[in-house]
Amino acid sequence: MALHTMKFGGTSVGSPEAIEQVLKIIQRDKAAGHDVVSVVSAMSGVTDSLLKTVSAAIEGDRWTYQEINRDIRHRHEEATHRLIEPPSEREATLVEINRLLDEHLQLCEAINILGEATPRMIDAIISFGERLSSRVVAAALDSRGTPSKAFDSSQLIVTDNNYQDAEPLWEVTSSRIKQRLVPAIQEGISPIITGFIGATPDGTITTLGRGGSDFSAAIIAAYIDSDDLTIWTDVDGVMTTDPRIDKRAKVLPYVSYTEVGELAFYGAKVLHPKTVQPIITRNIPMRVRNTFNPDHPGTQIGADIVPSTSVIKAVTSIRSISMLTVSGKGMLGVPGIAGRTFLATSRAGANILMISQSSSEQSFCYTVRDSDANAVKDAVEAELKAEIEHQDVDGVEILKEVVIVTVVGGGMRGTPGVAGRVFTTLGNHNINVISIAQGGSECSISFVIEEQAIEEAVICLHDLALAAVENVN
Repeated sequence: MALHTMKFGGTSVGSPEAIEQVLKIIQRDKAAGHDVVSVVSAMSGVTDSLLKTVSAAIEGDRWTYQEINRDIRHRHEEATHRLIEPPSEREATLVEINRLLDEHLQLCEAINILGEATPRMIDAIISFGERLSSRVVAAALDSRGTPSKAFDSSQLIVTDNNYQDAEPLWEVTSSRIKQRLVPAIQEGISPIITGFIGATPDGTITTLGRGGSDFSAAIIAAYIDSDDLTIWTDVDGVMTTDPRIDKRAKVLPYVSYTEVGELAFYGAKVLHPKTVQPIITRNIPMRVRNTFNPDHPGTQIGADIVPSTSVIKAVTSIRSISMLTVSGKGMLGVPGIAGRTFLATSRAGANILMISQSSSEQSFCYTVRDSDANAVKDAVEAELKAEIEHQDVDGVEILKEVVIVTVVGGGMRGTPGVAGRVFTTLGNHNINVISIAQGGSECSISFVIEEQAIEEAVICLHDLALAAVENVN
């Protein structure tokens, strides 16, 4: 008997009809003789609505957060009435929904009184989406004759106290999962677990960052020794590019852990960037499939890199980027400038997406999100104040309205001419490349271009990837 872990995203549990499809997928796998553990996101749009209640509470707008609370309550009550037949189970679920949403209102009232919300409070507020959806899905599954129980991952995944982007404490998380979850699976229960959420050792709720339900599912899969992990979403698999940019985008039948990690980090929306981290050392196979097209095989993700005929498998992009340049003739041969710059960037709370340095050591540039750029500039200039005053460093220049485009393909390692093909293609379309970086994994090349050129760049590079996928299919 195989043990399967499944993760269902927000659109997969976004309506009673969608949840019906989720129940069929789980029951089909159970009928085939497998044990199934499922991780669920909040119903689509609920996390954003919960964030709006935080803003409204800070502003003292009681009507708005109360109205949003009523809307969320109505959505989950409707799903409960439509999905759960036995009156006793339905009533028990409704009681739980109302208890959770009463707790949500109490937190909003507290924020309203204080006039501010700490990251800890925000995590507590946005955890309600998954806590609500898991109750509805578990009760609906149980009412259909498949024994099920809702589990809060705050009881399973133990994290540090870096609220809104917490990092798991691996050893104690492993112990918790083995103690509290594995016995339920052995008893024949099909657990429905909240994604996205963890808790500090003292039980304070944290979250793993937006999209963290994928990460949650991978953590669970790793520590229950799952035979595989399936990410159920609303697309047929990992695509060769964003279909909103190029309608010719196709599903990749197979990508490696390394390739999908690069794709996720550089803008592909299918997976959380950390998803492969817990399962890669255990060599647990993963697949991305479509809840609404369950007969499609999706994309398989595994350890081996399988080169394509064109080497390039996919093209992805990130918008809303700023490029910061630190330069100065006095930097030549001065140790520590880059290190201090990146530490200052970290202290400003920004994540560095790409780095490029000139061979003369007189300048280097790196990219951050637009929203972080000004704070990073101030932090770096404060750190390098003495060097700027001595004119060893000219200062920090910000270039906005740029994007990162990344081409991904594991066969780049040892294949001559890939970069040449990429940049010749861009040159033929009169697209200027501002900065270039190739990762140490040698399975991606990233570069910065002007934002206005993004669609043309992605489409012309996508041509290189399409030929290989068409040959496979």
